[in-house]
Amino acid sequence: MIPIPIHRRQRLFRPAAKALIALTTASVLLCTAALAKDQPTATYNTEVFDYWHLTGENWKLPPLPPEMSSQVHDYAYSLATQAAVWGYPLPTFYSLRYNDVFGPKPKAKVNDIWRMTDISTPKLSEESGYVTPNVNTIYGFGFVDLGQEPVILTVPDSHGRYYMVEVLDAYSNAFAYPAGVESGYEGGTFALIGPGWKGTLPAGIRRIDAPTRWLLLQPRVHMKNPEDRAAAREVLAGITTTPLHKFMGTKAPPAVKYDYPAPDFADGLKTSTSWNSFKDPLQFWDILSSMLNENPPPQDQITALLPMFAPLGIELGKKWDRTKVNPIVLQAMKEAAANVGPRLLYGIPPGQAYNGWTFCWPSSGNFCTDYLNRAMIVRWGYTANTLEEAVYTGPQFDSEGKPLMGENKYTVTFMPPPFKEPAFWSATMYDYKSNYTVENPINRYSLGSDNPLKLNADGTVTLYIQATSPGKDKESNWLPSAASGRWYILVRSYAPGRQMIESSFDPKVWNPGPVTQVK
Repeated sequence: MIPIPIHRRQRLFRPAAKALIALTTASVLLCTAALAKDQPTATYNTEVFDYWHLTGENWKLPPLPPEMSSQVHDYAYSLATQAAVWGYPLPTFYSLRYNDVFGPKPKAKVNDIWRMTDISTPKLSEESGYVTPNVNTIYGFGFVDLGQEPVILTVPDSHGRYYMVEVLDAYSNAFAYPAGVESGYEGGTFALIGPGWKGTLPAGIRRIDAPTRWLLLQPRVHMKNPEDRAAAREVLAGITTTPLHKFMGTKAPPAVKYDYPAPDFADGLKTSTSWNSFKDPLQFWDILSSMLNENPPPQDQITALLPMFAPLGIELGKKWDRTKVNPIVLQAMKEAAANVGPRLLYGIPPGQAYNGWTFCWPSSGNFCTDYLNRAMIVRWGYTANTLEEAVYTGPQFDSEGKPLMGENKYTVTFMPPPFKEPAFWSATMYDYKSNYTVENPINRYSLGSDNPLKLNADGTVTLYIQATSPGKDKESNWLPSAASGRWYILVRSYAPGRQMIESSFDPKVWNPGPVTQVK
């Protein structure tokens, strides 16, 4: 017998081995398939079982020992604080809308504009309930309901006067500017379109698609001085809103019946609506739920964020019902709502700190998912604009890190903020608690490019900040403060120059000096 070399034997037996392996594998697969028919599969069949999620209504808890109750409370308080920060613009919108449109002293109807008659003096500030207003423009406030039909917005040619029309959704995002840096000052006709509307617009009308049913229109028309008031009012009067059926001369849609309970504030309107300070803190959640269902957020937040808040009873498509929330959770929600505006957001600086100044964060006005900044801006400066339209900064502390107080005298020096014509810059004085302008003997609430300021040799300007006159030679640069109590200044640059925009990212670009106490 002739022996076969090992490498040749491997080649001869390899096909047989492969055939055997294939046969064995097939047998195993057939057996496995046969067994699978006889055994149940562990799957979550959503056609049989509805998707289940922990909610405020089904979070039932037995009486718990103190330690466990404390843990539930702490988690619920943390969750409620996050929900309150995320949803903070909604009660603010609701309360300002009630004050201007549905309250006992309405200023305008739905889909119309309340046009203030003058700048925001302390009296008019409190009447409007609007936080940290500027005093270089005459404001308008228009609450628009797009649930039935579009609204046609007409803006005039201002013939070189600075003005803007800011359009905000219910979440305080400034998503359109029919007038301002973005669109110019020559005027035009626009259609504000609500979610889901599928009709046809007349030719020549520019379309603005709104992310929420309710909008806030905020015109601002520059007024240089009291003698300029009539001309500024004329431009403001040229900003008009008309429901589409009236514009087209067609049949009106069915009338809407509004049922918005009054927000019951802890101190009336001595502080602005942006405080969200209610006698019953749980009203915060009543209002937030109502606004949420009337004005759903973007789909990504519905999918990824709202399920987190379900254990609080905050759900899209359901009215929040305090009677169905676990008592421990309800108490935590009450505490979070009472804390979020008057204390939490009041105590966090709404921007980047530099030399005692606070520079508002670059996402202001166009927040997207920057929920904390959105809540801080709503609390301190509701309807703040995008960087392209306005930049905001101002001192809150002196050079020693101490709060700015009316009992003291101060100076501050900086380069005048750059802006694009025909806009302006200004520095405005506010009461720290109320966020309204401050009464003073000369009725001067701001200083800026509208005033004949004395400049230093290097082009900087020095402001004298105190309750009494700094002397005749310095009165042109005197910004009066209250005689006592804490205050702050907000410096604005409308249609800001590039340097001011960049300073929102890096304050050293503009580099204002610190506020120094005169001793």
